[in-house]
Amino acid sequence: MKTPILTVLTGAVLALSACSDSVESAPARLLFSSGFEGNVRFGPRIEDESYYEPIIGTDSETGFTWPITVLGASESALHIIDHDNYRALKNQIQTVTGHDGGQTRALYNAQSYAFENTQSPYEILNITEGRSDLYVRYWMKMDAGSLHAIDSWRAIFEYKTRGYTDEDVPAGQGGFRLIAFVYTDEQGNPYWHWQGDADPQNPIWEIDNTDIPVPENEWFLTEFYWHWSDGSDGRALWRINGQVVGDHRGPTTRNHKPIDFIILTQIYGDANPKFQWIDDIEIWDGLPAQYFDAP
Repeated sequence: MKTPILTVLTGAVLALSACSDSVESAPARLLFSSGFEGNVRFGPRIEDESYYEPIIGTDSETGFTWPITVLGASESALHIIDHDNYRALKNQIQTVTGHDGGQTRALYNAQSYAFENTQSPYEILNITEGRSDLYVRYWMKMDAGSLHAIDSWRAIFEYKTRGYTDEDVPAGQGGFRLIAFVYTDEQGNPYWHWQGDADPQNPIWEIDNTDIPVPENEWFLTEFYWHWSDGSDGRALWRINGQVVGDHRGPTTRNHKPIDFIILTQIYGDANPKFQWIDDIEIWDGLPAQYFDAP
């Protein structure tokens, strides 16, 4: 039995006074929380034009039910892409030693090799309220081997707005992507990369952080927050273990496009094999006072 998520807070890790100006006057609301406990499990695979693996069931510790439906979403699921008859990818809910040292159930993702564009994101799909703020946090554990390939990358999280890389959208009228990576340099040293772009080849802004170590074979807390905006009041914040990887101030969309879908977790990159565990996911509609200093 793991300790309930909301009681494991430590001020040393979670306080960030520099962000206190962004905590809204209205308390943030918890929209979703799960550590994969109880009868949380995989549902039947959906195999039509795409291949999806839903997560279903109610978490016995938090009371929240899968699939995730924040921002009006529906049919959210793991998207199994270029899986080579399911040989290149594996998704499981496993019982492992968690970030607090106790036994926990966690989502396990593994990619053995690349078969074209192989990846397995958990996608929050069919969003209807895509002009909204969100704060996301979860615990993650990555293998060490893939983090030292030479000049490589590994995606962790992203969202895309409508019209992103849509060939039918007129030039200059497209969408936006917010994405988090682990990059490695020419010596195989891993570092964090935070980016907003109009398409993969055209970053609008990007932040490299080589000061915060990339944890290997150990649990770490990752947090993402954005204030959706076309203007200078927009914000895209990423923290690792309470330390700021990047805090971009400015637009977090293009052409007023709403968010189309969110890749909450991802196993994708050009170094293989690789694997990871995900646990204790929380999604809020703003910055929670529990994790940020009050104004």
